Amino acid sequence: MRILITNDDGINAPALKELAKWAKKHGEVTVVAPKIEQSGKSHGIEIIKAMEILPVDLVEGVEAYSVDSTPADCVRYGIIGLKRDYDLVISGINRGFNLGKDIVYSGTVGAVYESAGLGFKSVALSTAPHSLEIALQNLDNVYDFFVQNKLFEHNIIYNVNLPDCAPKGIMITRTGAGYYSDDFDMVGDKMYLQVGRMIWNDTNNMELDTDAAMHGYISVTPLSSERTRLEVFDLLKKLNDVK
Repeated sequence: MRILITNDDGINAPALKELAKWAKKHGEVTVVAPKIEQSGKSHGIEIIKAMEILPVDLVEGVEAYSVDSTPADCVRYGIIGLKRDYDLVISGINRGFNLGKDIVYSGTVGAVYESAGLGFKSVALSTAPHSLEIALQNLDNVYDFFVQNKLFEHNIIYNVNLPDCAPKGIMITRTGAGYYSDDFDMVGDKMYLQVGRMIWNDTNNMELDTDAAMHGYISVTPLSSERTRLEVFDLLKKLNDVK
């Protein structure tokens, strides 16, 4: 198995190295990650200026590169730049949950949207900032769940959130409502910083990724890169006047 790993916390994030070590059990691993943290960069790519790409020593036996750009660009370099095929693309393990509607901002999730768009089986992994060890202990359980239930035969892109406690189990979920919001804090003369705060509203619905993760379950959400509202398209396509 050939595995490509990226993240949005940067090439020096402790979780990246540990994920690469774990992935080595399953095959040949390539790591391509941002030079610096790229949280909140979503699916952005750099098309205006050149980017620095450097080989780095990360884990013995793992080819690794630092890219001075976004997670999506890291995936693009790993696939298009290196001209390689992979059996699996993993993004993470993110330092912080990627839940609810807020995944639209996530560089972690943006990376797997990019790889899935290029035709590769992809999974984003996230956990609470203080829960890396617990997440690492449960990677085998998540991997086995995917394999035993043949999840990639149904969909090629998933978002996984691991709770900050010993998991109660694994739940297939859908995207919940907002998990974060922000305040604009003044930090200097005409300078503002967006500071996140949690706005999660517990509805006790374990089919939602927000509720499942916060109640101690591993949340596995099948995602789609389809941006067309298909039911509306089907309803309105009769308006097309094709001659």
